[in-house]
Amino acid sequence: MSADRLVQAVRQQLGLGRLVPLGGAGDGAWVTEQAACGALRRAAAHALPGARLDALRLDLADPERTEEPAVPPPPSALPPGPLLLAAELALALDTPLPEVTSALRELLLTTAEAELGLSVAAVDLRVTDLLEDAGDAGDTGDAEDAEDAAGVTGADRAEPADEDGGAVGRAVLAVPGVARLAPALGVPPARGVRMSDGGEDGGPPHVSVQLAVRPGHRALDVAREAGAAAREAASGTPPPTVAVLVTAIDPGSPAS
Repeated sequence: MSADRLVQAVRQQLGLGRLVPLGGAGDGAWVTEQAACGALRRAAAHALPGARLDALRLDLADPERTEEPAVPPPPSALPPGPLLLAAELALALDTPLPEVTSALRELLLTTAEAELGLSVAAVDLRVTDLLEDAGDAGDTGDAEDAEDAAGVTGADRAEPADEDGGAVGRAVLAVPGVARLAPALGVPPARGVRMSDGGEDGGPPHVSVQLAVRPGHRALDVAREAGAAAREAASGTPPPTVAVLVTAIDPGSPAS
């Protein structure tokens, strides 16, 4: 790999942000901060056109209140635990501040749980700008530009199952809600399905899956089913552990 391609790959992986736990310790599922925040940003833009979300970050609410995941996590992934969602926003001058911030907080909490499966314990909102024209709220500015630039990764390109994991890849693609194998993390070239043996410690084999979720499907539910499908397709003795990373959530109507 050339130096330029390596630099580009590193930049793209940094753009994914944190790897945030979906569900609990037993689910073996994570989502990139980039994908999760994109879904939250779209929900807010649709429901509250007078507010513009700029910076949006997910982190552990309390690093002391975490659990050990049941499967080996992706590299540098956050451990399962309650999350803090921090957002900076801009509001139109004539916007009733308490009402809109309250509605936005409730929307973000609801979307995080219903559409994604994130365990968000608190939302920290900070109004950092006032807009003279309410129409400016539709312009997400530098935050979305950076998100779009970082988002040109393997997560946006489908990878044929036969080239990545064989039967495991095909089983994952058959799960309702899986849009495609979407490799974005890992030593280039990243793989949508990566299988490894138990190593020197004699542990079970491990399967890592990276995928994109279709619109209208809850990310956690899709990840759970994809993990189960991968585990069955890669069955052996001992049975493998499976970690699923959602690297993209395609735009569309929010999940019901």
